[in-house]
Amino acid sequence: MSETSFDAIIIGAGVIGGAVALELADRGHRTLTVDKAPSAGSGSTINSCAIVRFSYSSVAGINLAWEGMHYWKDWANYIAAEDELGLIEYHMTGQLVLQQAGAETHAARVKMLWDEMGIPHEVWDTATIKERCPYIDPSLFGPPMRPADDAFWKDPTGVIERGYFTPDAGYVSDPQLSCHNLQRGAELRGGTFWFNAEVTSVDREGGRVAGVTLADGRAPKAPIVVNVAGPHSYLINQMADVYDTMNIKTKALRHEVHHVPSPDGVDFDRVGITVADDDLGIYFRPEVGNHILIGSGDPTCDPREFVDPDRYERSLYPDQYEAQVLRANRRLPGLGMPHERKGIVDLYDVSDDWIPIYDRTDLDGFYVAIGTSGNQYKNAGSAGQMMADLIEAVEAGHDHERDPLVVKGRYSGVDLDVGFFSRNRQINPNSSMSVHG
Repeated sequence: MSETSFDAIIIGAGVIGGAVALELADRGHRTLTVDKAPSAGSGSTINSCAIVRFSYSSVAGINLAWEGMHYWKDWANYIAAEDELGLIEYHMTGQLVLQQAGAETHAARVKMLWDEMGIPHEVWDTATIKERCPYIDPSLFGPPMRPADDAFWKDPTGVIERGYFTPDAGYVSDPQLSCHNLQRGAELRGGTFWFNAEVTSVDREGGRVAGVTLADGRAPKAPIVVNVAGPHSYLINQMADVYDTMNIKTKALRHEVHHVPSPDGVDFDRVGITVADDDLGIYFRPEVGNHILIGSGDPTCDPREFVDPDRYERSLYPDQYEAQVLRANRRLPGLGMPHERKGIVDLYDVSDDWIPIYDRTDLDGFYVAIGTSGNQYKNAGSAGQMMADLIEAVEAGHDHERDPLVVKGRYSGVDLDVGFFSRNRQINPNSSMSVHG
């Protein structure tokens, strides 16, 4: 087959890859996005909880999320293209971060950073939580445990005295559609997408990246290749021979999210909000059809299963379903335990400190936007801008290693500190070491 030349090849058509493609195409780069899946967003993005929040453990993480939220609010103008499937809706429900017992908690750090950075929020005391969310039991049950532990069933030890509510937070109900929107936006700007296109080689020429080779024999050429392959990112890095040169690595983590009907008498579609609940080791948000989506906050009592991204158990584990739904029952009385287990199993692309890597690599022209699954969906727009700014700066001669790039978010004007997300950083001691980031 004849080779085709592009300015940049993006590996991965998930939400981050789609945003990188749109941003580069918008700046006049002729882009090709390749994905082994049959359509945009069919990888790990399709099962994302798609929560938009600012409850990160670092200034850089919160800035990226705060800037990213503005893209969802302005989605139609950002995409600026027709999509025959329609455009996503941003459900701005707000998010409540519950303050569990103890001063040195993730919630306490989030509150400190929000105060420092001026992120709009309200402090809700116990009475306010009950008034605003009468379906929530504000008792203290933690720390998180498994139902097999007798202590799981103990009486509450007190009440949650406060929570921190951010009204601008929310969720996107159709994460795969958001990827299709990004594809249409990138295509309108001249971008190309190839699906069922599995990368088997990252090619070099003259000491820099030169393109990729696909399983079907096609070998598109480009002087820039961006690895946005989600849970497969470490495999792509191995193909490019840059895996061992990175101090921070990524791997694929199996994860479950469960769907349950709302408690009787609660219209969660109308009154539900997103809640981060480290006291019980869960988070939850409204889901279409008056359901509730329940995810894990990765408490230490829950096992972590790192897997081969092409071979892992795709059915729900009964014990994990029971653990997460029973935890949610304590916070949401009347939820019950459905007879039919419903939920999804997918993968997180997790870095060593649960903070993503947005960076160049030791192979000139080869860039990475990885370690993003689980906590970066909401940052797609701002990550796309940041990666495009980084690529253009480095390709123009900027020494990102000695002078880490800092760029301004186009909506909020906040600093996007690209160097914070370096592949060669030390493990961040302030990270939550969980999906919170």
